[in-house]
Amino acid sequence: MTDITQEQVETSLRAIQDPYLGKDLVSAGVVKGISMAGGGASVALELPYPSLGVAPALAEAVAAHLQADLHLHAEVKVSHRIRAHQVQRGVKLMEGIKNVIAVASGKGGVGKSTTAVNLALALAREGAAVGMLDADIYGPSQPRMLGLAGKPTSKDGKKMEPMEGHGIKAMSIGFLIDEETPMVWRGPMVMQALEQLLGDTRWGELDYLVVDLPPGTGDTQLTLAQKVPVSGAVIVTTPQDIALLDARKGLKMFEKVGVPILGIIENMSFYICPKCGNEDDIFGHGGGVAMAEQYGVEFLGAVPLDRHIRDEADNGAPTVVAQPDSKLAKIYLELARHTAARVALQAVDHSHKFPNIVVQNR
Repeated sequence: MTDITQEQVETSLRAIQDPYLGKDLVSAGVVKGISMAGGGASVALELPYPSLGVAPALAEAVAAHLQADLHLHAEVKVSHRIRAHQVQRGVKLMEGIKNVIAVASGKGGVGKSTTAVNLALALAREGAAVGMLDADIYGPSQPRMLGLAGKPTSKDGKKMEPMEGHGIKAMSIGFLIDEETPMVWRGPMVMQALEQLLGDTRWGELDYLVVDLPPGTGDTQLTLAQKVPVSGAVIVTTPQDIALLDARKGLKMFEKVGVPILGIIENMSFYICPKCGNEDDIFGHGGGVAMAEQYGVEFLGAVPLDRHIRDEADNGAPTVVAQPDSKLAKIYLELARHTAARVALQAVDHSHKFPNIVVQNR
């Protein structure tokens, strides 16, 4: 029997598609090592997005494919490594923070903050170091959603230590004021507060900082786009026509300031009656998909209208941590992987030349 070569293994791996990167394993640049020894192979894959929930299944699928295709026994190891990716021109990266993901909506009431916190928690559950910045100065909601109370401390009198909840770091104006205190500030004061919350917090090393933006396209969004190194923006909308109209404005704003659009999430996409199981498109149907197609951006996924999502966020334990094995949590985990993969693709070399494969024939 002729020995299987590394080139044959590499060719075989081109038949396996990564569902989040949208490319085969070799073209996606995730094959980091192929070793041939004793009639078998060792394959090392390194994904550019957090992947604890899918790594075992991928390793098993790759091993099964090589067995079926080449009759080759293979030991497959899957890991992940998050890198810092390109941001707006003229804006420097923040020390220790690899990627900043802005979560935005054109209007209020579409569930943006609930989506943002579940997205952040899902990224952390998949193995990433995550922070959450509540940039909604007028209506901070992340302290309650993360079940956090009290005020941040400072070890050196200069920078604040972020609060921590459910495995992620967080900072919000809500930690510094009473929950019922109205913020009657003009624009410049809001911008200064946002810059201080971001820059005067000792975030440490983070793979992702998720920024929960206020609704609309005002000063906060512009400040973020001009002064903060944003890897990309996620637009949250509902299928409702008026929500989609405003979401388009948000998308166009980020495009104008050079912030990549990672994709669109359609929240409250449909409702399933808990008694009869009937599915109803209360706010319309297919608007998020149509918008993504219109502007040539990714449709990251749809989240149903479910009272558990609201109840759990209000009670300080969002769905990803309150029901970690539920269908709803799995939806958020899928959204997190797709979002992180889109971040990773921002800096991919599209020349399809990947010299990073280490070959060892023994």
